[in-house]
Amino acid sequence: MANPLLLPFLEWARRLRFPTLFKLTAAAFAISVLWPFDPIPFIDEIALGLGTLVLANWKRRKEPPVLPGSGSRPH
Repeated sequence: MANPLLLPFLEWARRLRFPTLFKLTAAAFAISVLWPFDPIPFIDEIALGLGTLVLANWKRRKEPPVLPGSGSRPH
């Protein structure tokens, strides 16, 4: 169940593209690990939620589709 305090933030983060989302996740994780106290409330939950979004957005690049008539045809 999603935390109602974090849901608006994660909804906003869901619309981000992969490079930006990855950088935001890395920053949240670094803050969570490097500071022994909790400088931002729920930073651990934010980092876990962002990590989940990064893994959900991580896709293989597909090859461009071949358009009909653009391929070579036998003579």
